[in-house]
Amino acid sequence: MFTPVSGRSVVVTGGSKGIGRGIARVFASAGANVLIVGRGAEALDAAVKEMAALPGEVSGLQADVADVQGCQEMVRTAVERYGGVDVLCANAGIFPSARLEAMTPEDLEDVLATNFKGMVYAVQACLPPLQESGHGRIVVVSSITGPMTGYPGWSHYGASKAAQLGFIRSAAMELAGRRITINAVLPGNIRTEGLDDLGEDYLQQMAATVPQGRLGHVDDIAHAALFLATDEAEYITGQSIVVDGGQVLPESLMALQEM
Repeated sequence: MFTPVSGRSVVVTGGSKGIGRGIARVFASAGANVLIVGRGAEALDAAVKEMAALPGEVSGLQADVADVQGCQEMVRTAVERYGGVDVLCANAGIFPSARLEAMTPEDLEDVLATNFKGMVYAVQACLPPLQESGHGRIVVVSSITGPMTGYPGWSHYGASKAAQLGFIRSAAMELAGRRITINAVLPGNIRTEGLDDLGEDYLQQMAATVPQGRLGHVDDIAHAALFLATDEAEYITGQSIVVDGGQVLPESLMALQEM
């Protein structure tokens, strides 16, 4: 049995949609008090309303992690509402497509500002309350795209996700003496509302590339994040966990067919 996380304070950036929303729901279901941070007021309100009946208290804050002051406000709000920060789930990310020949400086800056710089700013802002908690946990939501795989049009996105892994390794060494761990979860193809417009046939084709034969659920990522936030995971730091149903394992389509 794992030590309960009930009553602990959790901040989830990009928590109003997709994987972040799933992370917030799983932590709140486990009794944690969750501050969801997002840029869109409507999506934030919907997420908070959806989780109102869960054991943990859930509230929202409209802020942009790409802004240092927004991250500082995020921490002030978590401390005011829940007494501190025990867990930071740095999930906020954007994934616009841009081929190399068409990618503008603005395209590149937008992705790096949210996916990489925003993660760094969120971590920096949360350090004092994470250290005060005595069991601070940072979970970064990266991706298999960039660190392990590639996809045309996502070179800037992949670079931002690979940069996150480089960051956590050195950060883990700096934070070890403060009893703060930092780890990453690398999702594969996860079914979120962002895929709904692609059509069922396309989604089935995506699932066929996964040895388990299905797309991941947001809870698959959320439960990995929850484990990394437990007391029992205190000796794990600077590591990355791939959660992809075996997606990166086949060396070719023939390997899948041989299954």
